[in-house]
Amino acid sequence: MGNSTAIITSTLTEEQKAVTGQALQETLVDLIDLSLIAKQAHWNVVGKQFRSVHLELDVLVTVTREFTDAAAERATAIGVSPDGRAETVAKTAHTKGFGEGWTKDGDVVAAVVENLQTVIAGLRERISVTEKTDPVTQDLLIGFASKLEQLHWMWQAQIA
Repeated sequence: MGNSTAIITSTLTEEQKAVTGQALQETLVDLIDLSLIAKQAHWNVVGKQFRSVHLELDVLVTVTREFTDAAAERATAIGVSPDGRAETVAKTAHTKGFGEGWTKDGDVVAAVVENLQTVIAGLRERISVTEKTDPVTQDLLIGFASKLEQLHWMWQAQIA
């Protein structure tokens, strides 16, 4: 069982830590779920564009896993224990999800675009919230949003 006593201290005030910690936790669960959605789609995509979609899903998984680790480590650095447990992700992620079974390439692309859009919208809200509480975290979230918006564009281009 985890220890609820603060072991890692923070340079932020308690209020800054609470607001920033929540923003990082919400980002963490959204990114974890986005990586799981991309992996589920990767295993189940079928259709004429299988190969390109399959490979692009791996790119998305790599990016989201890298960002997940960065968000969790930033939370830890400010004295907030990150919670990436499956139960927490399932209950709190804002993503739209992904269905089960074989999925046509066009439907996979549409689902990825929708999930990226949702995750980016959450990031943009958290960028605003962290502007005053922790510009360092805000900068991290801006970097995430920038890359995910680039991927959002590339995924949309496949169905344009």
